[in-house]
Amino acid sequence: MRRRQRTAAIPLHRHSLPQMAVDGVLVAVAYFLAYRLRFDQGLPDRYDHLMKASIGWTVLISLVVFATFRLYQRWWRYTRQRDYISIVQAIIVATLAVAGYVALVKPVTAFSPKAGDVAVSIPTGVIAMFFLLTLLLVGGVRFVAHAVYERPLAGFRANKDARGVLIVGAGDGGQLVLREILRNPALGLTPVGFVDDDPLKQGQRIDGVKVLGTTGEDFADILAEVQPDEVTIAVPSAPGTLRARIVRECREKGIPVRTLPTVFELLQTGGKLVQQVREVQVEDVLGREPVLMDVEKFGRYLSGEVVLVTGAGGSIGSELCRQIARVGPRRLILLDHAEDNLFTIQRELVEERHVHPDGMASVLADCKEGERMREVFAEHRPTIVFHAAAYKHVGLMELNPVEAVRNNAIATRLLARVAGEYRVRRFVLVSTDKAVAPATVMGASKALAEYAVEEATVRFPGTRYSAVRFGNVLGSSGSVVPIFRRQIARGGPVTVTDPRMKRYFMTIPEAVQLILRSGNLGGERATPGGEIYVLDMGEPVEIMQLARDMIELSGLIPEKDIAIEVIGRRPGEKIDEELFNPFERVQPTPVEKISRAERAPLDPDQVEAMFNEIQLLVLEGDAAALALKVAELSAVSRAPDTAEIAE
Repeated sequence: MRRRQRTAAIPLHRHSLPQMAVDGVLVAVAYFLAYRLRFDQGLPDRYDHLMKASIGWTVLISLVVFATFRLYQRWWRYTRQRDYISIVQAIIVATLAVAGYVALVKPVTAFSPKAGDVAVSIPTGVIAMFFLLTLLLVGGVRFVAHAVYERPLAGFRANKDARGVLIVGAGDGGQLVLREILRNPALGLTPVGFVDDDPLKQGQRIDGVKVLGTTGEDFADILAEVQPDEVTIAVPSAPGTLRARIVRECREKGIPVRTLPTVFELLQTGGKLVQQVREVQVEDVLGREPVLMDVEKFGRYLSGEVVLVTGAGGSIGSELCRQIARVGPRRLILLDHAEDNLFTIQRELVEERHVHPDGMASVLADCKEGERMREVFAEHRPTIVFHAAAYKHVGLMELNPVEAVRNNAIATRLLARVAGEYRVRRFVLVSTDKAVAPATVMGASKALAEYAVEEATVRFPGTRYSAVRFGNVLGSSGSVVPIFRRQIARGGPVTVTDPRMKRYFMTIPEAVQLILRSGNLGGERATPGGEIYVLDMGEPVEIMQLARDMIELSGLIPEKDIAIEVIGRRPGEKIDEELFNPFERVQPTPVEKISRAERAPLDPDQVEAMFNEIQLLVLEGDAAALALKVAELSAVSRAPDTAEIAE
């Protein structure tokens, strides 16, 4: 019989041992000083005996409490405000536990002429002093470690050949950029000024650097006056119109422009901020205001949970892991069948995001293997699952329909069932707009995945299932943007399948925040099936215009430096993508810009019959019959009658 390993209740790592040793010494010192300071005229014998008899247990109890509050799952140099709150809570509990131990065990008694032997209790003053001293020492050592690691800013002296930087935005982002430049002269940068549209900041100096004007009419004059070597846009939430205007002004003068990452990436930054400043990209100037949500607030439901992310090494899965790590899950399980991708995100979370190794686990596994999935769920006992593992390249899936259905549909159904069997509280499927009136095998396989989630909702009422549907994700491996970049880099042509084609676009952080926010929506079910949530993505973007914008952002001229070639639509490719099926009703949710697709519930028995037939075709490897069978989904123009599909 195979033995099951269980995750330790209080996970510790070898890096935790030195921290525990230091804390143990500090707790002992605090306990000793608490008695000495309380009895400054001399410690009575009975309390001296009590202190000596209980100091060892005090240290042990305190360390167990500290470990329970996960104080040893983060290196001290990365201590943040939330960690100090945990420290205060842990010390309060430890102080009460020590007082309770002495009251119950009564390690020392003293003789009283009236009452005989009487247990010696800890004086109230000693308890108060112990709490304050422990808080001072345990919290102080972490503060000192963090301060030493940060190092106070020294006098700034730029290199002789340093490049002058004009910083757009004198807010928090701009000040962070300035701080990094001043802290690291080796970067070879020197600030020449700020520009900011806030009238209250005009003429002010920030760390000695002056706000020279605004990004409006006087921006061109400022560029001519200070002649910077480059411009950095330090407003992570700046609208695309502002970025586009700055890019045009700078390009006319031959000045390169770089920008901070999005606000989501900025909040995650744990390393050198200036080193993460990047060139302006097409997603910065699409003209749509980014959807911004407070990750710390809406992701609070993940705190203290065991969260499993499938496809953790992919573009969506890896960003999910980064965002989830920020809100403090009890344990983050990374699951992927691609070894390199899994290794990359694991190292990034440890080295750049400062996730303690004890706070996560990397699992190399395939979601299509039922026995392996049950092993993973039995070992790690996840309470929340985000299923992001999927094949998404439309052309490849048309050539490999068996694998498309096996991985996207059947594996989703398997994972949804395993989650229900192991009483997972929440299960969120990452879907796509291609599941709406599917015209390709990939789209049909994702539509089947949505059906599988609805079926699991009925069969496993203890698990809350939902799906998240959105359009093309800029920067993902399946997006058109990386393809255009490669084509431009090699001199063209840029290939567009149809000049009329439009697509909805969103950034990876927007997609991930939608997934995380939707995971906590719907306290009460409005439909019998699993909810499908959709982001309001604004107006669709013309692919032809996107191609032109990308060429121009590369400093080239469309049709002159880089040709644009129309190659014709691929089989099943639509002119316009839709976010809702005709038989679905758009319903609002408590969250602005997130809607719910309401539709008639599916009969779980008919869904099961449909999957049984499709699974048989997959096992037989009959690609032609399978493609024909899943293509029937595209003909459905009302609430799907799965009985027809199963016949």
